[in-house]
Amino acid sequence: MDRRIAVITGSTSGIGAGVARTLAANGYAIMLNGFGDPELIEKQRAELARECETPVRYHYADLSRKDGCADLIEAAIGEFGSVDILVNNAGIQHVAPIESFPWDRWDALLAIHLTAAFCTVQSALPSMRSRGWGRIVNIASTHGLVASVGKAAYVAAKHGLVGFSKVVALETAGSGITCNAVCPGWVLTPMVEQQIAARAKKENIAEGEAARELLAEKQPSGAFTTVEQIGSLVAFLCTDQASNITGACLPIDGGWLAQ
Repeated sequence: MDRRIAVITGSTSGIGAGVARTLAANGYAIMLNGFGDPELIEKQRAELARECETPVRYHYADLSRKDGCADLIEAAIGEFGSVDILVNNAGIQHVAPIESFPWDRWDALLAIHLTAAFCTVQSALPSMRSRGWGRIVNIASTHGLVASVGKAAYVAAKHGLVGFSKVVALETAGSGITCNAVCPGWVLTPMVEQQIAARAKKENIAEGEAARELLAEKQPSGAFTTVEQIGSLVAFLCTDQASNITGACLPIDGGWLAQ
């Protein structure tokens, strides 16, 4: 079988990097995307290609811009000939009360989390339809199904992403293409580490204690979800065994949503 091609947005760190590594280890060719130091990204790309013995490329694309999203998909098709798997993972965060939430941060969060997913899916679907096979996985969040204070833009965007995933699933049903939303709880990514550090500073406690408090509030398991666990779930959704799973919202949250 031809090697499948996977595009993962926001894959230079955190969840995206974990998903990229898992898919590369399963033999998929990878298009990385994200911000960071160019030398470190090249090192990451080269190591992933060497260790997993699969083609790995990188394309810088500003996903806050519609043309950036289209450029990413076009670059992958130009490099590999198709896009078979699209994982929309790129994300940013800003926490503030609604009354003082900055408009520019609202616009940025919706652009990165929601509009970018629409644009990449719109650009990738013709390639998937031409081959009669495709997997779209949108990394949403527990905050795509429930809310927390101070996260108006993030919660709105993730709820929108869950709904968008269901529409894509309906419009592609029976075509060999699936679309699902994965909804992680707390994952110890750089973005969450920043929240833990801010909490520790605000409460004048150690970061370890702040992390335990964060988990205790939401995640009954008392453990962070790992990027490897999320990568394994995404990899399963990309298999033929998961061909009839579409339009689903799959929590991986240590019991957060069971409460």
